[in-house]
Amino acid sequence: MWGRAAIAGLFGLFATGAVMAQPSYTLLSFDDLKGWAADNHQAALRVFHETCGDIKDQEWASLCSLSKDVTDAKAFFEVFFQPVLIEDGEDMLFTGYYEPELRGSLTQGGEYQTPIYGVPDDLEEGVPYLSRRELEETEALVDQGLEIAWLADPVDKFFLQIQGSGRIKLPDGTRIRVGYGGKNGREYSSVGLELVNRGTFEAHQVSADVIRNWVRENPEEGRELLWTNESYVFFREVSEVPSDKGPLGAMNRSITAMRSIAVDPSITKLGAPVWIEKEGANPLSRLMIAQDTGSAIKGAQRADIFFGTGDEAGRRAGRIRDGGRMVVLLPIQSAYAKLPDELIE
Repeated sequence: MWGRAAIAGLFGLFATGAVMAQPSYTLLSFDDLKGWAADNHQAALRVFHETCGDIKDQEWASLCSLSKDVTDAKAFFEVFFQPVLIEDGEDMLFTGYYEPELRGSLTQGGEYQTPIYGVPDDLEEGVPYLSRRELEETEALVDQGLEIAWLADPVDKFFLQIQGSGRIKLPDGTRIRVGYGGKNGREYSSVGLELVNRGTFEAHQVSADVIRNWVRENPEEGRELLWTNESYVFFREVSEVPSDKGPLGAMNRSITAMRSIAVDPSITKLGAPVWIEKEGANPLSRLMIAQDTGSAIKGAQRADIFFGTGDEAGRRAGRIRDGGRMVVLLPIQSAYAKLPDELIE
């Protein structure tokens, strides 16, 4: 799931092009992890199994194979992994994301006038494509047979692109599922931060619902506001994913509510277990699995928690903007390889 993160996506935190310090690595013990003993490690191990086989590394592959026969999940993690605190000078920030469910149709007509598109044939990875404004203002993709569905609300399309995947409820009550297919290679920018910079709202006032309502109440200005984010996401239908499974993450596997997180893959390996200690109104200490990424998820101490599907999951995700820390669990050999030679006896 790319280019979403409910609150992070609105503010564009860590997506402003700031240069971050080189990560530092501190080895911890499991006794240092607040609440470690009380977690459901077996639940985390089941989620680990979903993607560990896709990690292209022999050490990880061996642990993945070994984990299939584990009966004591807590002992497995404690014996074969080392907690590593990775820092880059930035404070920890947890946000939340979810899989929206939207109203739509497979055919254009009536209220269903906003298309979501598949990947254009001439899109090249790493090559900037048409901007959001250019795509929508010129209707450049019309009549190319790329329409997957038509939505009832253009604002829903924008937020679907931020989340990166979703379910579309059709008029007959059936549903299709769409996932990330590609993007236009343009820089992501935050419409929430843009509203703050304009003086329309104070930072503490901005939320997904506030932005939705403002765009709907100010359709012309709202359209221009959304165009300030040049990034544009294309989709693919993934209805083969069972309805009881989560949407596909960056590893092309289903992610799991409250056990999967999005991270910066340049720092945290996708598929790795990550211990989180989220502060805030509803503290959370839990072993998660890094199975996703996002345009606004940049930095060593940065994570986006997947809350599930639907409006309630969206409300819960939208409230999250908390500090704390995250600690990556690395295979022991890999963990010690991160230390400077002078620290290894």
